[in-house]
Amino acid sequence: MERGEQYFDLAAATWDEEPRHVERAAALFRAMDAEVGPDPSMDVLDFGCGTGLLTLQLASRTGQVVAVDRSQEMLDVLRGKAEVCHAGNVSTRRIDLDAGDALDGAYDLVASTMTLHHIAAPLTLLEQFAQVLKPGGHLCLADLDSEDGSFHGENPTVFHNGFDRAALRGLMAQAGFGEIRDRTAAEIVKAVADGSERTFTVFLMTGRRLP
Repeated sequence: MERGEQYFDLAAATWDEEPRHVERAAALFRAMDAEVGPDPSMDVLDFGCGTGLLTLQLASRTGQVVAVDRSQEMLDVLRGKAEVCHAGNVSTRRIDLDAGDALDGAYDLVASTMTLHHIAAPLTLLEQFAQVLKPGGHLCLADLDSEDGSFHGENPTVFHNGFDRAALRGLMAQAGFGEIRDRTAAEIVKAVADGSERTFTVFLMTGRRLP
């Protein structure tokens, strides 16, 4: 097992006990609702779903939701939560892009929150998102604004210390998306290595797959 996979597997059981995780997911869902307006006609892919804090909110408003993650432990937690709340429209799949797995299906909405900074080659993933979206389908992508590495500290799963929004808009356009917009969707107050607290901003960037 690689270090990154082990990190999230070990964190899965207590992930939802961290208030900022729950609050962030709620804020991002509100932003997605304002930008895209998820509805029952939409089939959804939630990429990097973790324990499903966003997944289950999407499932309450949309059609079928496929929740994808690399961590089996995270998926197991989500599956248990979905059973408790009778979310029969949620299914889970373990996908490891580093092992050569690929996304498939056809979706009206792809959502991915706080996952892109764990992806070594963002453009390749954005191109996969475009491939599985129906023409005109929406991408909702949330991540950290550029920061100096203080947010994660020494974390073996992180490839990017947030993103410059203009640069990311360019990657989305290159991958085949139009109508690209971004907004600040959440703030995270977090203690950093020197013991102080800092505020980090999380953006939501949306786009539509071009025909």
